[in-house]
Amino acid sequence: MRLLFGFSLLVAIMAAAPASAQGTAKQRSACTNDAYRFCERLVPDADAVSQCLRANFGSLSRACKAQIQGAAKGKRRGRRH
Repeated sequence: MRLLFGFSLLVAIMAAAPASAQGTAKQRSACTNDAYRFCERLVPDADAVSQCLRANFGSLSRACKAQIQGAAKGKRRGRRH
């Protein structure tokens, strides 16, 4: 039952959010459990879930922290001033 709920939740996140807010498959894989733990009430709003994960950064799993830090570094590299 929990697996079905989790899959449904993941599909809802992917369907409701623009591609840029969904993150990569690797990011979703690393952060799905943390999203359920800390941000379930915000689903399916991918932007709100992303903000929630950043707000709970200190409590996230190592894998999710690494993905969030990597995404932030990638955004900084992509900016031009």
